[in-house]
Amino acid sequence: MLNRTLLAIAFAGLSTMPAMAQDDLVAAGEKVFKKCAACHAVGEGAKDRVGPSLNEIFGRTAGGEEGFKYSPAMTKAGEGGLVWNAETLDAYLADPKSDIPGNKMAFPGLKKEDDRKAVIAYIESKCCS
Repeated sequence: MLNRTLLAIAFAGLSTMPAMAQDDLVAAGEKVFKKCAACHAVGEGAKDRVGPSLNEIFGRTAGGEEGFKYSPAMTKAGEGGLVWNAETLDAYLADPKSDIPGNKMAFPGLKKEDDRKAVIAYIESKCCS
């Protein structure tokens, strides 16, 4: 929980740094999302794949996509109150296995903060506009 809190504080601090234009950030995120696209879909008509659709992920309880079979660890995280937003998604994408031990996502994470910020902006642009 401490790691998630520290990452949330760090992520919030990004807004005080010079930021690339939102359109550029989304375009960069589209490129980064190619690493996610084998398992996840987002945007109009997106369906569950190996991983759940990312449509409407912001505000969704972890393990809460109706009809998707989550790992017990992800379900437990949701039961513990984990709700996806930019900060919680950033923490998870940095190191999924450490953030939610026992989850079934095989992806090792996005180590670069700029990549996480960009992919989060891209997902938000596709699922929440």
